[in-house]
Amino acid sequence: MYRSIMVPVDLAHLPQIAGAIDVAGDLARHYGATLIFVSITAETPTSIAHTPSEFQEKLSAFAEEQAARMGISAAAKSYASTDPSIDIDEKLVHAIHDTGADLVVMASHKPGLVDYFWAAHGAHLAAHTDTSVFLVR
Repeated sequence: MYRSIMVPVDLAHLPQIAGAIDVAGDLARHYGATLIFVSITAETPTSIAHTPSEFQEKLSAFAEEQAARMGISAAAKSYASTDPSIDIDEKLVHAIHDTGADLVVMASHKPGLVDYFWAAHGAHLAAHTDTSVFLVR
């Protein structure tokens, strides 16, 4: 049913998204799909990497570790942005089309007052693409 499952990740917050990664891995194993770990990074140095190319290397290493741990196929694709916090929704929509993902599995936060002012990224992807979006809390 699914061939390519996109998993947005933030390398600075891996413990908070571990559940979504495990769910995506289970689905990939069940369907024989490839997980594509996607992340948005700043064009300037961050606490994770000094350059976008260094960030891609770290994301690729993370994907390889997850593939070995879960016994699945995985890839990694990073996208650079001048302001990731502003561009994230647009970049994730682009990533869906760029990677050909037919499912997105991503972590979600618990709803709260802030949701009245800023929509969740998962809701944006579901509203602006034809791809199924699976949110994991």
